Amino acid sequence: MNYLIMEDFSGNPVPFVFPRRVDHCDMREQLPYGQVISCGMVELRPEGFVCSGGNAELGLKARPAEDASVLAEALRPRQA
Repeated sequence: MNYLIMEDFSGNPVPFVFPRRVDHCDMREQLPYGQVISCGMVELRPEGFVCSGGNAELGLKARPAEDASVLAEALRPRQA
């Protein structure tokens, strides 16, 4: 899967995960948030999320440890 980490209006990182067939730039145009913090590809492996890559058009690269942490926090199980 591809992902973008955006900065919300409060300055917090917000992840967006989407299929690889969708380009990072195309997805960026659809989002109402301001700044893109990072982007790349993400895989879920037994040890957790693994982030890599980036996008030359956006001039951004993945931040492997930090992005994996943002994704894990956003997708962790919540109590009902």
